Order: sequence, then C-alpha cells, then structure tokens
Amino acid sequence: MTTLKTLRPLHALKPTYHQPYNQRRTFLSNLAATFNPLSTGSSYQTLTATRVLPYAAHPIYSIVADIPSYASFLPYCQSSTITRWSTPDSTYHKRWPSEAEISVGFGNLSESFTSRIFCVPGKIVESVGGATSTELGEDDIAHHLAENGTRGGDLERRESGLLTHLRSRWTIEGLGKRGGKEETEVTLSLEYAFANPLYSTLSAGAAPKVADLMIKAFEERVKSQLDSDPRKANASLADG
Repeated sequence: MTTLKTLRPLHALKPTYHQPYNQRRTFLSNLAATFNPLSTGSSYQTLTATRVLPYAAHPIYSIVADIPSYASFLPYCQSSTITRWSTPDSTYHKRWPSEAEISVGFGNLSESFTSRIFCVPGKIVESVGGATSTELGEDDIAHHLAENGTRGGDLERRESGLLTHLRSRWTIEGLGKRGGKEETEVTLSLEYAFANPLYSTLSAGAAPKVADLMIKAFEERVKSQLDSDPRKANASLADG
C-alpha cells in the first residue's frame, strides 16, 4: 500500500494542560479518552493536530461526517451507529448525524457511549456527551436544534464513569488551489479529563500516540477514498 504523504504538517500533536493533575494513566484510559465524549468537570487537557491535505474541502468533510464508516477504518472503534438525524440544513438541504452509539475496545475490553453530534456543513463536525454542551453558535446548528433537539448535556452516561469531560471537534478549511491543486487544512481537537485523579500522570506521553493513530487513520481513509474515485474527489456537498 502506498504510504500517505501530506503536503506539510502544520502542527505536531501537543498536549495542553488545564489545571495539571498528578495522576496515572492506563492504556484503556488512553483509548476511552480518545473516543469517549463525556463531560462536566472544570479541569481538562487538550490535544490538537493539524494537517494540510491535497484534496478539496467538501470531499474531506463528507468522510469526517460519515460516522457509520468509522468502525471500518478507525483503530479500536468496534461499532458506530447513527441513532438520530438532524432536520435538513438551510444551505445544502441535507440531514446530518445528530446522535450516535459508539463502541470502542481492545482485546476483551470494551466500552460504549452515546454521543451528540453537531455538523456545521462543510466546516465542523463536533461530538459531545454526558453533561457537555456544544459551544457552536445556534445559527450554525439550527438544523440540530429543531424538533426538540438540544445543545448536548442531556445524555445519560452508559459507561463506568472513567471520564468527566471530553469533546472532539474536526475543523475543515479549504485553502484554495496551490500549484494547480486544491488544498485543505484539517484540524482535530480533543479535550478530556478523568474522573479518577490516579489515571492522568502518563497522559502527556500516551494520549498523543493514540490521537496520532486516529488522525493518521483519517488521512489514509481520505487517500483511499479520493484517489480511487475522481468523481468523489471533486464532489460538492450540494451534489445529490
């Protein structure tokens, strides 16, 4: 398989600490922190990663928003099922994932959670859970708030309470053409905090490794999907 090469990584994965902990962290904690969008808790850590990919923005956005496909390519993701859809958005008149059930695991260990999804078409895909609420503007997510939709913070926790806070946000920004080819900046931001302070001492070293696997998996997915299908590589969210 051809190794994916991005044009220029802009930022390495760098953990940012909010009210640092004196904690220990296990592999399962790393895994759950990457995928599990729980919330509440005023102290959290942030991981960010940015890549510039040689593809147009809309096809990349469609891949990031394709929640049901996560289990087919994302490390440790065992299942990803949409349980609720938004009403059609005002720009592209499309329905977007609004809630999902996701299971992650390694070996005999697994964990499932409910995630609220917020899509700003062509720009942002954010997931929150537990008591966490989105900070996106109401105008941007009106299609998610219609028909008694909420901003999050109302989901019943179905996990063991490993985390008190986690949100993930993908931001997609088209950069236009460079050298005759479209480029797009893709940024992944993860915020997380543990319920048990014993789990966090190793987070600075271990969490970036899991997050790196996640963004690399998306890069490979983008390459495999768009290089093999020129029509898909040039598609717009307005198509279909």
